[in-house]
Amino acid sequence: MKTVENDPLTPESVLSLIRELALSFDKEMAESRAKFDKQLAESRAEFDRQSAETKKEMAESSTKFDKQLAESRAEFDRQSAETKKEMAESRADFDNRMKILNEMIGGVSNSNGMFSEEFFFNAIHMGDRELFGEHFDDCISSVKRYNKEKQTKSEHDILLINGKAVAIVEVKYKARKEDIQKIINKLPDFRTLYPQYKNHRIILGLAAMSFDKGVEDESAKEGIAIIKQIGETVVINDDHLKNYQVQQSHL
Repeated sequence: MKTVENDPLTPESVLSLIRELALSFDKEMAESRAKFDKQLAESRAEFDRQSAETKKEMAESSTKFDKQLAESRAEFDRQSAETKKEMAESRADFDNRMKILNEMIGGVSNSNGMFSEEFFFNAIHMGDRELFGEHFDDCISSVKRYNKEKQTKSEHDILLINGKAVAIVEVKYKARKEDIQKIINKLPDFRTLYPQYKNHRIILGLAAMSFDKGVEDESAKEGIAIIKQIGETVVINDDHLKNYQVQQSHL
């Protein structure tokens, strides 16, 4: 660029100076633009590189996470299956133990019941059969009868029979209050299945090796005889007997 220190200013020199300044400014602007574009391109490239790396890391992390999640799910399913299997085996073992226990309890209960029936039957059968103010000709145990036409059935532990009276004795190992009503509830079926005794005096008895509290008093109120074991002796309480045949005829 020309200096104008010693040259006089003229319109042409001023115009020339302005042109030179403009050209210089355009050059500097072009250089700045080129530098900026270069820096921008480099920044964009770096951003794209970092973005690509970040996406790659995220993809790898996501894949790793999915893999870990899948592994965790597989382990959970495996443990759940094992737990269910163990629970099923434990349940089966428990059910089997309960079945055995129930069979043992049922066996003991049946054995006690059979022992009680045999004990009282032998005591009555082998005795003089003078009970409830009557002498009985027949003493029968485990009596069952079924009427197909009327769909009626009954089972009685001991029946005592003579020409004018029938004693129905229910035998329990341990008598409870609900046994009293069960004896009474059997009467309608007995009358249906044994019409030959419709004019007989009907006596009810409850025999047991032991009695819950209040059972003997409740039996007395219902007019049911109590037959129980005291030591090796059979004791009978028939002070409040009802004639259930007479009671039925008034219904």
